[in-house]
Amino acid sequence: MTEPFFAYHIDKRWTPMFLSLRIRKDDGVTLTEDGLFKATYGWFSVETPISNINHTEVTGPHRWYTAVGARLSFADDGLTFGTNHHFGLCIEFINKVDKVLGMDDHSALWVSVAEPEALADAIADRM
Repeated sequence: MTEPFFAYHIDKRWTPMFLSLRIRKDDGVTLTEDGLFKATYGWFSVETPISNINHTEVTGPHRWYTAVGARLSFADDGLTFGTNHHFGLCIEFINKVDKVLGMDDHSALWVSVAEPEALADAIADRM
């Protein structure tokens, strides 16, 4: 079985920010053969067993200032790895993942991958 990789859909208007965050073309989400969910976003990353994923939801569009960049949710302890504000996938965890930003661990991660439906299907197939 190959490790599916889901790249970000990058809105080039935000290239200067992405360069400062060290976002690379090989950043995105990987589902590993040994059952891990790995999301990388420049200097930041999240890793957890796929079995720790409760559910996913395709969302968007969003306001750019809530969806672009590495940021915390205004509403909860969720984390965003955003490269566009048009669409993405929200992944909710059963047990919180280790903190990446802020003071608390994270109960969810939103990623603006180019194919959010395909990522949701791939996660569901491995749960």
